[in-house]
Parts: sequence; structure tokens; C-alpha cells
Amino acid sequence: MKNQEIFHYLEKFLTEERLQKINFFAPESSDFVLPVMEDIFQFRNAAAIVRSVEACGFHKIVAMESENVFNPNLRVTKGAETWVEVEKLPHSLDSIKKIKNRGYKIVAVSPEKNATLLPDFSISEPVALVFGTEKEGVTEEILDFSDETLAIPMYGFTRSFNVSVAASICMYELKQKLLKSGIDYKLSEEKMWQMKVRWAVNSLASGEQILAKYLKENP
Repeated sequence: MKNQEIFHYLEKFLTEERLQKINFFAPESSDFVLPVMEDIFQFRNAAAIVRSVEACGFHKIVAMESENVFNPNLRVTKGAETWVEVEKLPHSLDSIKKIKNRGYKIVAVSPEKNATLLPDFSISEPVALVFGTEKEGVTEEILDFSDETLAIPMYGFTRSFNVSVAASICMYELKQKLLKSGIDYKLSEEKMWQMKVRWAVNSLASGEQILAKYLKENP
């Protein structure tokens, strides 16, 4: 496995503490729940989402961009951006279709269209959770395309959570459901090694150059 070989080369450049952390957390990582963000414009929200996703053991986000750039505030992420892969796609229905073709059920986090309440939501297959923009929520065409809608129960006059708070609640609750489910929701071995390579590169000041040199010498 190429990524395994690459990681074993990179690990000699890591501190023992960093290597132990990577080896400890990698087997627990998952992309079974994939948060998809619609054109988030507040960088503090972007950062809080990255931090919450990582804390729940999910290490990938899709950021769909049109008017705004998904640019987390590093003071808020507290280093989580080292571990979380952010895939940037155009803010379009075509991007959602691409994600669905990867095997994900598309679930829009929105109270519309007879939404299932989060406590009642059953997770049995990979899920892409779509979170709308701060002001407008999930766009209508994505709502119409979604396989299901999901709502967080509200108990006060306020009718919605801030998008970063909503993402935190959903990711945490779905992680709890997966832990109790018996589903094999963790990364495949190949995906895990690929992620470990990315983590090692991100952990090193000259990680990209070290990796490029290795790949040049070992085509």
C-alpha cells in the first residue's frame, strides 16, 4: 500500500508525541457523516465547525463556495485545521449530486418538508449533512433534491441555532448514535493510511517539501 509506505517514511520526522497521537486517533476516524456547508461567510462559524467536526472524530468537511471563501479563524480552531480535510466545491446542485454519487444519503438540516427530529433520526448508511447559509438556510433546490430533512428540536422562542452550533449538535448526536449502532462506520484501511499521510505532512513545517522529495525519489 503506497500510503502506508509513505507514512512510514514521514513518521521518522515526527516527534514521538505527535506520532503517538496520530496512531491513537487515526483508527477512530470516520467519514460516515460528512458535513456539507453552503457558502458560510463568517470565519468564526467556519472555525467553530471545523473544531466541532474534529472533536467528534470526523475528519472531512465539504465547503461549497460561491460568494464567500470558507476560511476558518485559526484562533478558534485551536489546531483542528491540522486534522480536518476541507474539500472545496462550487456552491451548486451539481456538487450535491457528486457527493450523492459517492454513496452518501443527502440530508438537509432544515425544519421544512416534514423534517425528522434529530432524536428520532435513524442512521444506517453514510450521510451528507447539508447546512445552509447563515441568513437563508438550505437553498430551495438542495432541499428539493435531498433524500430527507433533519430538524433540531427547539424549546424556546428562538426558532433556530447558529449554523456552527447546529453543526456541533448534529455531529455529536450522530456520533453517539453510531457508537451505539454496531455499524462499521470507521475509515477503510486505505483511507486511514491516506489520512495519516496528510496528518504527518500537516504536522511538519516542511511537510510538503519532504513529501514531494520522497515521491520524486520513489515514483
